[in-house]
Amino acid sequence: MPSQPLPAILIVLSIPALAVADGPLFERDIRPVFREHCLDCHGAQETVEANLDLRLVRSMRKGGDSGPAVVAGNADGSLLFQRVRDGEMPPNGHRLSDEQITLLSRWLDNGAETARPEPASIGPGIPLTEEERQYWAYRPIVRPPVPGVVDSERVRTPIDAFLLARMEPANLAFAPEADKATLLRRAYLDLIGLPPSPEQVEQFLSDGDDDAWESIIDRLLASPQYGERWGRHWLDVAGYADSEGASNDDPVRPWAYKYRDWVIRAIDNDMPFDQFITWQLAGDELAERPYKNMSPRQIDQLTATGFLRMAADGTASKNDEEARNQVVTDTLKIIGSSLLGASVHCAQCHDHRYDPISQLDYFRLRAIFEPAFDCVNWLPPTARRVSLYRDEDIAKSQAIEEEAQVKVQERNAKQEEYMGAALQKELDKFATPLREQLAQAYATASDQRTDEQNRLLEEHPNIGKLHPGVLYQYNQEAADKLKKLDEEIAAIRSKKPAEEFLRVLTEPGEATALPVTKLFYRGDFRQPRQAVRPGGIAVASPTESFFSIADNDPSLATSGRRLAFARWLTSGRHPILARVLVNRIWLHHFGRTFVSTPDEFGKLGTSPTHPELIDWLADEFMANGWSLKRLHRLIMSSTVYRQSSLASERAQASDAANELYSHFPTHRLDAEIIRDSILCVSGRLDDTMYGPPVAVTADDTGQIVIEGDRQRRSVYLQVRRTQPIALLQSFDAPVMETNCGKRECSTVATQSLMLMNSQFVMQFSRAFADRVAARPAPSEAAGGRNSDSGTPTHTTLVDDTVMSYAWQLAYARQPTEAELARSRNFVQQHLRLLQAKQVESPEQQALSDYCQSLIMSNEFLYMH
Repeated sequence: MPSQPLPAILIVLSIPALAVADGPLFERDIRPVFREHCLDCHGAQETVEANLDLRLVRSMRKGGDSGPAVVAGNADGSLLFQRVRDGEMPPNGHRLSDEQITLLSRWLDNGAETARPEPASIGPGIPLTEEERQYWAYRPIVRPPVPGVVDSERVRTPIDAFLLARMEPANLAFAPEADKATLLRRAYLDLIGLPPSPEQVEQFLSDGDDDAWESIIDRLLASPQYGERWGRHWLDVAGYADSEGASNDDPVRPWAYKYRDWVIRAIDNDMPFDQFITWQLAGDELAERPYKNMSPRQIDQLTATGFLRMAADGTASKNDEEARNQVVTDTLKIIGSSLLGASVHCAQCHDHRYDPISQLDYFRLRAIFEPAFDCVNWLPPTARRVSLYRDEDIAKSQAIEEEAQVKVQERNAKQEEYMGAALQKELDKFATPLREQLAQAYATASDQRTDEQNRLLEEHPNIGKLHPGVLYQYNQEAADKLKKLDEEIAAIRSKKPAEEFLRVLTEPGEATALPVTKLFYRGDFRQPRQAVRPGGIAVASPTESFFSIADNDPSLATSGRRLAFARWLTSGRHPILARVLVNRIWLHHFGRTFVSTPDEFGKLGTSPTHPELIDWLADEFMANGWSLKRLHRLIMSSTVYRQSSLASERAQASDAANELYSHFPTHRLDAEIIRDSILCVSGRLDDTMYGPPVAVTADDTGQIVIEGDRQRRSVYLQVRRTQPIALLQSFDAPVMETNCGKRECSTVATQSLMLMNSQFVMQFSRAFADRVAARPAPSEAAGGRNSDSGTPTHTTLVDDTVMSYAWQLAYARQPTEAELARSRNFVQQHLRLLQAKQVESPEQQALSDYCQSLIMSNEFLYMH
């Protein structure tokens, strides 16, 4: 990268700290309060309110229009404190908390001390301090040593050692290991999002090999369904949608699914995550131009940039400056939350009030993407598509069109003949000279007719209204012949290779001048100020070398800005990306994670519960080739993953929130897994992979459901921003306004009502019942998940064997005697009730209702 002077905001970092008292310090204690409440008006902008600059203690002592703001050693005598204490400042009722006011008072009374000598001068904006750089998320990732523990026998991986080191001082230990059936169901739902079949459970239970568990993990990771499950997680943070949003019309994106399929394939193939990120940010800068006759690799690289085209985009219908800037704003928000764990969008109008992210940082980041998102020379969605047509497709299409044109000419000649005959037949009904006048009026172009000719045609509509579209009213036989010719032409043209497109982000060619990014005053695009060069967030840069990007890379056909940014993120030196990724991966394995706000690692988020373990995992992830599958194996091989979800009495008392992971966290399944599992146990899941999404529509009640009867996995259902699928939405599937860093997990009555009354649930509860009623005999039960066939092995429709088999399908375990007895009692009572009501096929209905009750249960809906 070319060198450039350090920004003024970094200069303060070069000044050494002094030994100070234990009292409040400006940099550590007071400045964060000012950043949140005061600096937006008193220091962040070029012009400070009342000429009072609160960025340095020295400038506070100097004061502003009202005189000195602080008096060291005298809080009550300090004008600043008086205004804060009396609630005059900050204005508009944004009063400091009592704790903050007390802290400010103590700081002033103790002499308004600083941690180090203040610099002689600082540039514009809020300078960075050493304290801000020492915030855990901005420190360089350094691999911590694995701690020693007392209970070393339960340490399978270093992960266990880090967790036990936190547990043992609290006299806690891991819970006992979960039983094998529970572990198997956990692994299946976790890695492929589908439950195991009874046959797969039996096979695992009978496998006595020491490495049986590791073999299961490897087999599931090798399954193509793994990519579908874990691809869904990434699609959340990418904000994947099959519609444009930005308006109530919410037009469909016909080619967005290509990006979804690429994500599934890339994760399934364990593409190194640094490459996975780089291609999504800059695949077009890696793919050789021109984008024609592309290799599979070029296609993949371009397809990956669909990540940058996931934000809502209304510029197809409203292509104004406001709409264009909103697309860029939302895209940067997705990038910030998915990759940087930072609310960088909060710095669009002013310096971030909580985190050391300046408005200049935000626009440096924007400058990275503006060569492709040029708001002056904007391209609407359809103009950004890249065709997958190859030269041979074009040649074949042209040859077929030439063949079609022969038939088109024949058809046009016939139409002219038929129309002439129809016209003459109608004209013959009139005497001369009216016949000639009508013929001349008809033959005259509509925009050249006289008023008299228009009047004549209006008075004689059988002539004036004659056109090919109504030929059937004059000559049905001729119209039928033309229709047949149209069908023949369509049949010929149908042989053309179908043209497909990619929804991508690319930069214009070399002849186009690069746009100049300007900082917007107060974030208003109508008020551009100084030009800004591309670069990264300053606090994430090394102290010794500010990260900057060349305006234009001469070695590339593009600017190279996004590629440089991607390589910096994935260099191993960036302090945030790897931490964000491993934190999110842990979340999807355990339903909870170290930083409970996975898209916000700043002060607006939560502090990490296990910062050393995050850093160890981040370093391990990078050191092992950014392999997601390798990280899965590491986590799932650990004791913490394999422990029971039942908490001991000591754990309930000392670790009620389970922050120490003293037992496996029970958590509800994602909406898609619930739907897919219902289809799976019913034997009706269509496992076709990839391709266009299954469309959605509103049913008679107004609920959004899928069109048709094809029951594919939920990842292949159309994601309409304005039409979320009712069943999935009720179980917290995100509605993609921008993206989703962490799904909500609600427990509300409408979920139970959905499971009780949804046509989908009732339909596939019946299918579930049909499957267990027609179960194969035990000797025939080998095979895959959907291999059931054969005739019932019982004399009645509902018996213990049937109920037990349904239990195994739903829960991946045998029922206990007590559970089977309760099932038997439920079915018998329900059967008597149905018979009393003279319901048709009462045994079948009783079995269907029993299967529905299994689907509605917590054991089916939760991972334990």
